Amino acid sequence: MATFLRPDLDGIRAYATPPEASSGTLPPQVDYLDTNEFPLDLPAPLKAKLAQQYVEALATNRYPDSSHWHLKQAIATYVSEHSSEPMTPAQIAVGNGSDELIRSLLLATALGGHGSILVADPTFSIYGILAQSLGIPVHRAPRHPETFAVDIDSAEALVAKADPPVRLVFMLQPNSPTGNALTSAEVAWLRQLPPDLLVVIDEAYFEFSGKTLLPELTAHPNWLILRTFSKALRLAAHRVGYAIAQPTVIAALEKLRLPYNLPSVSQLAACMALEHRQELLADIPQVIAEREWLYAQLQTCPHLRVWPSVANFLFFRLEETAHTQPLCQALEQEGTLVRPIANGIRVSIGTPAENERFWQRLQAYLSTLSG
Repeated sequence: MATFLRPDLDGIRAYATPPEASSGTLPPQVDYLDTNEFPLDLPAPLKAKLAQQYVEALATNRYPDSSHWHLKQAIATYVSEHSSEPMTPAQIAVGNGSDELIRSLLLATALGGHGSILVADPTFSIYGILAQSLGIPVHRAPRHPETFAVDIDSAEALVAKADPPVRLVFMLQPNSPTGNALTSAEVAWLRQLPPDLLVVIDEAYFEFSGKTLLPELTAHPNWLILRTFSKALRLAAHRVGYAIAQPTVIAALEKLRLPYNLPSVSQLAACMALEHRQELLADIPQVIAEREWLYAQLQTCPHLRVWPSVANFLFFRLEETAHTQPLCQALEQEGTLVRPIANGIRVSIGTPAENERFWQRLQAYLSTLSG
């Protein structure tokens, strides 16, 4: 490694998609069931409307709106529909995906030895990856092997003895890759965490789960909720994430983000998606129905165990985990990408045709194990 680079970077694994297991050679038709995207593109009329706005209203020689004002207003209106109190633009921060906001939160709370973070594994790996890249210690509480509920006693012990102190707790609702919602015990634990610790509740899959802690946000000034346009609102290509929190926390994030961090076309797309949200969200019941169909199918397989999910993906493990990578590679060769993770496999819910192809290809592989 070059001597001018930090030596600790050797120990950090980059976030990678497609998975590192990818052979690098894909067939002409590929079903992307590895990144939890929405299975349908924007409807053609909406794409045409966005293209028209790009041509007629976007001056490409001008920087984007750095204040994100119109987008923040639209987001505040949307989230207020699920809040006990109206939200204002001052309570909204916008990022280049949730990832940028996660990094800003780390900068704001734990950089330079000021603190450490707590996660509960398995969970979204980017929390730990970004913290490590900034030299911030990461404490990892375990989850119950059967239910994936957080081991609260272990989490409490880590918070109590951490040096530097834990300043940031990341909790997904529902969790990825396992798909489970927060339990009442976990929510009760989050409520009693001290005010000098920021609790980040990542609700990336809110539109699928219908579960949110937003109504409690006002009562807990040390809480922040993360959401994204990349899943249910179908804008993964545009990289738009947002945070909802008290204005003082949002003001701190504004100080740390890069200037002009969100391209103008992404802001246009996000505003348009919210304007047409009823149309876009109307397809969610189909995704949930497909999830339940696939869950029922996987339950019939003798060689694996699948867990229930309230997100747009399922998590399962093979009876013999040594077959996990070979299965992923076999599926990839047939044209289905899935995510090997946490000694198991996460499969995103696709279109009915994509789900059927995955099911047939999985069965074909499992039949070789039976043989």
